[in-house]
Amino acid sequence: MAKENPGEFPFKRGLYKEMYRQRTWTMRQYAGFTTAEQTNQRFLKLLEDGVTGLSIAFDLPTQIGYDSDHSMAEGEVGKVGVPISILDDMEKLFKNIPLDSISTSMTINATAPILLAFYIVAAEKRGIKPGQLKGTIQNDILKEYSARGTYIFPPKDSMRLATDVMAFCDAHVPKWNTISISGYHIREAGSTAVQELAFTFSNAIAYVQSAIDKDLDPNKFGSRLSFFFNAHNGFIEEIAKFRAARKLWATIMRERFSVTNEKALYCRFHTQTAGSTLTANQIDNNVIRTTIQALSAVLGGTQSLHTNSRDEALALPSEDAAELALRTQQIIALESGITAYPDPFGGSYLIEELTERFYNKAMSIIKQIDDLGGAIEAIESGFIENEITRSAYEYQKQIEEKDKYVVGVNIHEKEESLEQDIHSIDPKLVSDQINNLRILKKKRDNLKVQDTLGELQKIAKNKDNIMPSIINCVKNNCTLGEISDTLRLVFGEY
Repeated sequence: MAKENPGEFPFKRGLYKEMYRQRTWTMRQYAGFTTAEQTNQRFLKLLEDGVTGLSIAFDLPTQIGYDSDHSMAEGEVGKVGVPISILDDMEKLFKNIPLDSISTSMTINATAPILLAFYIVAAEKRGIKPGQLKGTIQNDILKEYSARGTYIFPPKDSMRLATDVMAFCDAHVPKWNTISISGYHIREAGSTAVQELAFTFSNAIAYVQSAIDKDLDPNKFGSRLSFFFNAHNGFIEEIAKFRAARKLWATIMRERFSVTNEKALYCRFHTQTAGSTLTANQIDNNVIRTTIQALSAVLGGTQSLHTNSRDEALALPSEDAAELALRTQQIIALESGITAYPDPFGGSYLIEELTERFYNKAMSIIKQIDDLGGAIEAIESGFIENEITRSAYEYQKQIEEKDKYVVGVNIHEKEESLEQDIHSIDPKLVSDQINNLRILKKKRDNLKVQDTLGELQKIAKNKDNIMPSIINCVKNNCTLGEISDTLRLVFGEY
């Protein structure tokens, strides 16, 4: 086998020659609480503690296009993230945070164009131009149908929205990563590591083809694609998985799409440690799990990392737990010495053999999906969801039969007090969020709101890029729910 160096095609050993010797990964911690003000305070604390990137968790109503005061949002406002219903919420979320220098990631899919519009308008009101903004929007709707469930519109209409974001940012927000194609949620739903790679890259192929069909150049937009992977249990296997991912994507882009721009061949990825492996029993054990998983991501060459907090199996992370999760990354980066050696396991017989095995098996599944007609057809036929379900069943069966051990759950168990110091939702904050939104809706120019939504409906019916119209809606104080409902009128619901 010819010698491969970091920074050389197919980038199995890392995207850059120097890797972390030149710059460590972005330490991007994920947060979202009952109100924008609460979340802003957590963001400011994380920045003070040394994070180098922010990541927003949105509540469920925001993810599926309902305002906080909608009947469908009842009982879910602010529970798994921050509610963002109107521009005022986004402005409060980033109060005293420099949007022209901080990198922001938004885990949002079905309503991604709307949340990006909120962010752009909030920045513009501070005099910051779209071209100055840096960050990532997940905007990966395909995996929602098979793994996560927060979709609104049919797949083909959702693809139109995702591609419109890619085209708009290509022209106007050049430093923004327009899509973060996610294997993380596929793995959390129960897939194997090989399936995580194969299903993620099949979805990515569909996005690239959709963009090419809109006359976008993969040599240009390809450099703004990013990926999001899971650092799961199986320390050695995960390192090999990350190495295989880079080789897979570089090969796909060069051979399938004739890409010649080296940066458009890069599989740049964010990693999050595996939430599904966290246990409510003996929560301190989660610190060790997270550390091992974070190490696999770093040794596998990630560009960005979120480490889960010890108490996340119980509730949203407490401040102390979030700080400890960040310190885990900082100790790995500053004390372990790992950053001095790009791809330190490269050349290991085991790592190299596993990398090639992951590569070949994932390519085989990608071909199988191609034969079905591609990712959208594989989703609509139920193929991908069925494969994930089968793998999840096998994994759970292994735990229940003790073929796999989970310390504190099926081995080394002990009686524990049910009382834990965990974050709880304040009902008054939920009421304040809803009441503030209702007041804002009354105070705005509602005739202008209706006119602007009418214009959006016309654009949604034709083939024009939808982003400028959504931005205009946001500037005129239309809400996330109203914009989503307008699109529901045109596209329907899936």
